[in-house]
Amino acid sequence: MKIVVQVRLFPDAGQEAALRDTLNLCNEAANVVSAEAYRFRVFGKQALQRLTYGQLKAMGLSAQPAIHVARKVAGSYATLKANIRAGNLGKPGSKRRVTSESKPIAFRADAAQPFDDRCLSWQMPDRTVSIWTVRGRSGRVPFRCSDGQYVMLSAHRQGESDLVHRDGKWFLYATCDIPDVEVKEPDGFLGVDLGIANIATTDDGTRHCGKGLNRVRHRNQRLRAKLQRLGTRSARRLLKKRRRKEARFAADTNHRIAKQIVTEAERTGRGIALEDLGGIRERVRLRKPQRVTLHSWAFHQLGQFIAYKATRAGIALARVDPAYTSQGCSACGHIAKANRPNQSTFRCTSCGFAEHADVNAARNIAIRGVADWAAVSLPNAACPAQPAPNAICKLGPSGPRS
Repeated sequence: MKIVVQVRLFPDAGQEAALRDTLNLCNEAANVVSAEAYRFRVFGKQALQRLTYGQLKAMGLSAQPAIHVARKVAGSYATLKANIRAGNLGKPGSKRRVTSESKPIAFRADAAQPFDDRCLSWQMPDRTVSIWTVRGRSGRVPFRCSDGQYVMLSAHRQGESDLVHRDGKWFLYATCDIPDVEVKEPDGFLGVDLGIANIATTDDGTRHCGKGLNRVRHRNQRLRAKLQRLGTRSARRLLKKRRRKEARFAADTNHRIAKQIVTEAERTGRGIALEDLGGIRERVRLRKPQRVTLHSWAFHQLGQFIAYKATRAGIALARVDPAYTSQGCSACGHIAKANRPNQSTFRCTSCGFAEHADVNAARNIAIRGVADWAAVSLPNAACPAQPAPNAICKLGPSGPRS
């Protein structure tokens, strides 16, 4: 399993100037390569490298940085094509898709640049790095990280590291290849329901959200709307600054929630069952206030955090169909819209079972996790008994609920 470790660099004035010139030249060269790739419709790594290597060397890049610039451009075009195929840029003929297809990809002057071990070396005992720059080797640049990150870097760092300049600070994103942990056979599954009022709810009844968190989220929404209405230069600058602050807040919160969920599953010997929410923003219809809340929280990121933490701990992970988990009864399996009269209440119209709506949905997800895991790990064995067949067989739209 690959994990990215972020460390902060502390270059002196001369080193910082050399790093800045290096990023500027690499991204200027990337724009040249991108224009050539678009002009000749050449997007493969090797072909693009052969096409532009002479130009890159003439611009002042050494061999390895020149190769990495060509590969960075090829990777960007591969990502663009993947987004187009997935429909992330709209349907054919849509304004956003036409715009992205009608011009070469452009790179910012301070966009990240990858380096391999030939042009970047780590001196772990001294906690310094030496980086190739357009002015020669940078000398030893100090870096800082946590003790856990230092141990991981020392034991598992492999491959490339990305040089990043953000908000006046310098960072290295290093790739660590951690050995896979054997997945333990789960004793049941911990169902996790993702939602808007409660970001995550487990079938044990734990709801990972509170008034304090919602207050911060709503305050951020109000400030964002106010600044967008103003539209001045200073308002746009503040919006950019707040966007990063909100992203850091969401990522920290998601990390905390994911850690608690994985710790509970590990303590009880269970696996984790998550909803498969791919394409949820295109499928779900919500009122306007709910749309803002849905789009302002990184549900996909939370699912990724839970997944990679579970993988590191050797915990089984199942992604299940979320259809009707909010309308189905976890006790008898009866499905009806009337089962959920409001956001927080679930009351089965068939058997009378009552529970918090998100907890009931999480229990349905846990049940489907058991069934899906049995189907994958024991395809010839009998499927575990379920509350009712229609709780699993019916399909339909679902997702984060209000």
